[in-house]
Amino acid sequence: MQDFTQGPIGRQIIKFATPIILGNIFMQLYQIIDSIIVGQILGKEALAAVGASMPVIFAIIAIVIGLGSGASVVISQYFGSGQNDKVKLTSDTLHIMLLVAAVIIAAFGITFAEDIFRLTGLPEKIIPQATQYLQVYLAGAFILFGFNSLSAILRGIGDSKTPLYFLIATAFINVGLDYLFILQFNWGIAGAAWATVAAEAIAYFGAIIYINKTHEILKINLLKLKFDRKIFYQCVRYGLPTGIQQSFVAFGAIALSVIVNPFGTDVIAAYSAAYRIDNLAVIPAMNFAAALSSFVGQNIGAGNIYRVKKALRFTLLISSLTCVAITIVITIFGKPLIAMFTDDANVIDIGAQYLVIVSSFYILFNVMFVLSGMFRGAGATFVPMIITFIALWAVRIPLAALFSDLFGVVGIWWAIPTGWLVGGILSLAYYKKGNWRTKSVFHI
Repeated sequence: MQDFTQGPIGRQIIKFATPIILGNIFMQLYQIIDSIIVGQILGKEALAAVGASMPVIFAIIAIVIGLGSGASVVISQYFGSGQNDKVKLTSDTLHIMLLVAAVIIAAFGITFAEDIFRLTGLPEKIIPQATQYLQVYLAGAFILFGFNSLSAILRGIGDSKTPLYFLIATAFINVGLDYLFILQFNWGIAGAAWATVAAEAIAYFGAIIYINKTHEILKINLLKLKFDRKIFYQCVRYGLPTGIQQSFVAFGAIALSVIVNPFGTDVIAAYSAAYRIDNLAVIPAMNFAAALSSFVGQNIGAGNIYRVKKALRFTLLISSLTCVAITIVITIFGKPLIAMFTDDANVIDIGAQYLVIVSSFYILFNVMFVLSGMFRGAGATFVPMIITFIALWAVRIPLAALFSDLFGVVGIWWAIPTGWLVGGILSLAYYKKGNWRTKSVFHI
């Protein structure tokens, strides 16, 4: 556990953010390796199927991710104010929420998987593999939610190293199971999904054992969880806007897929590979924002508004420098990165084109996301939700549809940073207005 309410701000942000960044890099790396194995062994149709599944999975679980984020804000603020009994009760309430949500989401996704892909206009030859992958993945929904919630809870009390260790273990287990299930058992694309579910199950139950031995205030007994209605409403209050915001992002990704899919298998496969690299590249910005959110939550709880502002300035600086470095690397090595997934020259060219265009504007994404992380930590989640809606649905998606008609698939890629630009401008305007100060559990 780490107390962010005192001590050197820059060192605390970096020390806390580094394990989160490394952990998510490992998570994205094993997903990338998963796609590389699928693409190289099962072919570009299977690679396209996995890529098509990702936005759908994100859309189905987005609300739950938001509720977990809301619970993390509540935990960090209670921890910052010294109310450890409320920290434990929030953890229990979150687990009950996610168990119920997992059952509902798994039932829905497994039942309607094929219909969902048909609605997105996915080519007919890709739908069977995409359906199979999605159904297996969602069969492990509770495992997925449970592990992510434990990570959020630990980060809320200042422990970012433990999730890193479990994510590293998960990465190695997942890769090993990929080879076992795909190459040895010949389970095809379902084997890739089962490998992910099994690896996360090992990490989830391992994390429960660890927490029960080391964190008395968070001790978890899945058969004796306590539900608190007031805390549930607090989690919903902070988490639902974030969940809706995530849903906007997720359904925006699906809408973008609907625009991409008519361009055929090569473009879908290229987008799938580039999207994996893209997700890896934005990890520093996203996780500096996550670290800032926990830092802000504790300091809002303790009434230290001056530390919040200093932390925001430092986080924007360090994450922006990181984005510039990543942009340079991706611009130089775009084609070799896509070539890891496939030997198809056309797919490589299309994917590299996406990376060069989109990565050139990562700094815009960084500004928008870091500010959103600060707002979440302060409990101000409604306005970022609106900003995300505008950036995606009033800017990115309409422009992607328009530009794809005018300029072809390259027009879709240019619409992405345009949305970031609008989102960044609106986020800065809201920060300057200052209303985010009044949205916490403890008004300051």
